[in-house]
Amino acid sequence: MQGNKIKLITQDTKGQKVNDLKKKSMEQFHDILHELPLSLKQLIEQSFTYKRIPREYLFSSILFAYSNAAGLAFHMKAMNYTNYANLYLALIGSRGDVKSPAMELACGPLIKMDDQNYIDFKQNQRKENDIFDGEAKEPIKRKQFLIQNATVEAATYTHLHNKYSIGIYVDELSYLIEKMANKNNSEGNVWRVFLLQGNTNKHIDVNRKTTESYRLEQSYPTLLGSLQTQKIPKLFGNGNLESGFVDRILFTNKLEGNEKISKALMPDSTVNNYSHSLNNLILYRKSIEEQETSLLVEITDDAENILYEYSQQLLLRQKAAYDNTKEYISKMMISIHKLTLMMHLIQTSHNSSFQNPIVPNTVQLAIYINEFYFTNFKIILAYQDQGIDRNLLLRKIIEMAKINSITQKTIEQLTGRSKAHISKIWNNKY
Repeated sequence: MQGNKIKLITQDTKGQKVNDLKKKSMEQFHDILHELPLSLKQLIEQSFTYKRIPREYLFSSILFAYSNAAGLAFHMKAMNYTNYANLYLALIGSRGDVKSPAMELACGPLIKMDDQNYIDFKQNQRKENDIFDGEAKEPIKRKQFLIQNATVEAATYTHLHNKYSIGIYVDELSYLIEKMANKNNSEGNVWRVFLLQGNTNKHIDVNRKTTESYRLEQSYPTLLGSLQTQKIPKLFGNGNLESGFVDRILFTNKLEGNEKISKALMPDSTVNNYSHSLNNLILYRKSIEEQETSLLVEITDDAENILYEYSQQLLLRQKAAYDNTKEYISKMMISIHKLTLMMHLIQTSHNSSFQNPIVPNTVQLAIYINEFYFTNFKIILAYQDQGIDRNLLLRKIIEMAKINSITQKTIEQLTGRSKAHISKIWNNKY
């Protein structure tokens, strides 16, 4: 991006193959990488060189770390909507694709703080036991950013004691997805409600027969996990697609691998610079949290105009879509707000200038990121469809179209195939 020159997306490309989509996604990601703050750019590039961590995996993991660190402490208002920066992200790939190291590196500062919070929690427990010597007392609340192996009941209860955010950080998402896709699994249904409500920061009521019921007046869960490519079909099973859960996930497919092992060590300063910026955000968030408030980040008129133009464009694209991208584009009209706020916090974290207004270039970068994840979603759909004979399916569609007096033009719009291709099959010249 140069100055305030704005690049908007004007149309979608339908019927693309996985390799074509990956090429497009890689080009989009390189544009994003070019615009990131130096500390993030260095961490991503050097981790790829020295640790063979895919750049795109680390970028998504960094978004999760910042998203969780921000919490309800920051919000923005634009176009009559109030939005926060919580995101759901999934790393898609095969075994051995270096997904876990990306997650661990990006979340390192949060994990370190959780380690110290746990030590403090246990020490306070011992002190309380010494003081009260077995008498009834108010349970000590454990502060934490991340939860891993937890039931949904434990997750919501942990969120109750960490009201500004809770990060669901799991190495393998399949167990959660399988629960949610199982109609007979009551916990899966509750997970789905929790994540659907939490994505837009709505209230969550937790009612129990035998234990205390409670209400989260405002929720802020974040989600990061990995999923093997062959398990993609389970994403779309038994209500996960229909409920809108899938449409709320920002997927990241592996785009590039580093086949060269390095004996050199990554400079400590690279990780330290990243940690410094993330810690700045956490410290600022804590000062806001102590006041039990939230900082409204203003947006300039020029920036909001770009956001408006892009949102209007998304609405038109959504109405024109005929496949599973239709609902995903609808959710992109929400994620663009979240990503705009997120990128503002990332760009201003090096000097803690969070109160500065959101500017046009930040919105444009958020648009690039939103489109990057949309391309990745289309890759997911292409993976899902790989086992289908597309030509046979198209022939069956055309047969039914003829019976029902549906025009060739309608089939072109529905399938995304060219006029010549449709005409050839229509006239039985295949």
